[in-house]
Amino acid sequence: MEKFSQLVTWMDGKVWGWGMILLLLGTHLFMTVRTGFIQRKTITKGIKLSVSKEPDADGEVSQFGALATALASTIGTGNIIGVGTAVALGGPGAVLWCWLTGVFGIATKYSESLIAVKYRVKTEDGRMQGGAMYALERGLHMRWLGLIFAVFAGFASFGIGCATQVNAIATVCNENLHINKAVVGIIVGVLTAVVIFGGIKSIARVCERLVPFMALFYVLGCIVILGINYDYIIPAITTICRLAFQPGAAAGGLVGSGIMMAMRYGVARGLFSNESGMGSAPIAAAAAQTRNPVRQALVSSTGTFWDTVVVCLMTGLVLVSTIMKNPAINANEITDGGVLTSLAFDQIPIIGPLILVVGIISFAFSTILGWAYYGERCVEYFAGKKGLIPYRVLYIAVAVIAPVVALDVVWDIADILNALMAIPNLIAVLLLSPVIVKETKKYLDDLDAKDDTEIPVIKK
Repeated sequence: MEKFSQLVTWMDGKVWGWGMILLLLGTHLFMTVRTGFIQRKTITKGIKLSVSKEPDADGEVSQFGALATALASTIGTGNIIGVGTAVALGGPGAVLWCWLTGVFGIATKYSESLIAVKYRVKTEDGRMQGGAMYALERGLHMRWLGLIFAVFAGFASFGIGCATQVNAIATVCNENLHINKAVVGIIVGVLTAVVIFGGIKSIARVCERLVPFMALFYVLGCIVILGINYDYIIPAITTICRLAFQPGAAAGGLVGSGIMMAMRYGVARGLFSNESGMGSAPIAAAAAQTRNPVRQALVSSTGTFWDTVVVCLMTGLVLVSTIMKNPAINANEITDGGVLTSLAFDQIPIIGPLILVVGIISFAFSTILGWAYYGERCVEYFAGKKGLIPYRVLYIAVAVIAPVVALDVVWDIADILNALMAIPNLIAVLLLSPVIVKETKKYLDDLDAKDDTEIPVIKK
């Protein structure tokens, strides 16, 4: 097991080298320019559109239902434990790179969602199918690369979407509520089965109710903690910005290892958190009832804004300010992000542990549901409808056994699979950028215009 762990760590370091970082950030910057800084429209129009309904448009769920499903998968343990891991391994400067990945990642999330809707198809029983695999197949005639994406994403769902999330729930329940980890795995497995066997409509219904509650609860809790740490907020921001570019030390044992380590862990955790460029959220976007691709793309891009620009930033500020304020925490001696996060929140009497427990449980469970849908769509793409039941059974089995798996190995495997599925998706975004620009110009100033292009019906 030790040799396997070393191999996984080595592979993780290779796939998340400068090449992947430059490809990801480069795409974010490129699409920001190509779309005319679409981030402006995301905030001014996307948020408003996300709560509008279009029952007369093609699709299975409302725009908000699709967004809630996507947010369910993106607002997960990456926002809490993932940020802690970034700080523990990359130093506080990783928080800045995580945030920047989100800001510029909005353009990539917009772009990948646009082509997912534009190239979506419909099954004979009326279900919408879309995502990078269909954009690659229909937009670029590269079905082979679509298959590669679907395989990587299907396997990734067991890691990023299931194992890491259940592991986090089990750990927090065991440490704070003293519930046996194996029992937690069984409970999560049963609850997951009840929801995912109902399909996208069942998942969307649960997510529409769960996501707003969990996000509001967590954000308000972080605001209270930052109020308690008010005298360390400015020093925390200064430390984050300074150690993002140079090695050094700060109060609380916080150490910055330089720009490479800060970027490596900040960008990796940023992607793990908001999934911009990974190609997962567009799978949910393709099921939305929307008049045109640009409309839903704007709605989908708000997911990255809420996830990273707001939630991850607040988590980072809470962690760094709390560690700096409480000398009992020596961040220099801690390499486990989960432990670092727990210690930081434990410094806040009553409300700190409560926010952590409720946040992790709700965030993680919603992610399990969202990624179950992503995995299903990918499995159906390369294995047909007959592969859905075996996939669901295996997904639930992973949820049951995940609490006994070493978390560090699971995180590294999830990192590797994230990078591997991001590559074909980013290829689709970059090669189809002329289409993205054309559609943006066509609909951005007339978002109520309806795209009457016929959606192909496929046999599954």
